[in-house]
Amino acid sequence: MRYCPQCGHAVEMTIPIGDNRVRAVCPSCEYIDYDNPRIITGTIPLYKGRLLLCRRNIEPRLGFWTLPAGFMENQETTSEGALRETLEESGSIAVCKQAFSMISIPHINQVHLFYLAELERDDFHATDESSEVALFDLDNIPWDELAFSSVSRTIKLFIEDHKNERYGFHEETIFMNA
Repeated sequence: MRYCPQCGHAVEMTIPIGDNRVRAVCPSCEYIDYDNPRIITGTIPLYKGRLLLCRRNIEPRLGFWTLPAGFMENQETTSEGALRETLEESGSIAVCKQAFSMISIPHINQVHLFYLAELERDDFHATDESSEVALFDLDNIPWDELAFSSVSRTIKLFIEDHKNERYGFHEETIFMNA
């Protein structure tokens, strides 16, 4: 940010009084820009014991498989966002069962939250965002073709919990050099 969104004056990068981080501060109207992490929310959609994955038809990671997920929108809950993204990316309606994993990724200022979900029907299909949508047996996940480390980690955690027949909530952090 170079200019204040409220008054248009050039901002200064400084630590505001009472704060501990450098932020864009307007010296004219004293507006402070709090640039906070983005929330990505999605599902681990299951249909008859098989996992639904979407092959990305958009960047980043075009052509790689992922769980249906995306940026949470204003005025929606995390579960509403997860279900919306599932519909947008797979064409299918899901039902959230429980929050499953929350993965902080500080170097890109994101938090990824995935819900266990069940598909109501096997009516999934390719969309503008997904060139292909398919069900995978848990022993046949295309590990080398997964788009994001948060997706790989979430699927591994899911498979571990599935083997134990107990699904917990997992909180982790993925660091840049991990």
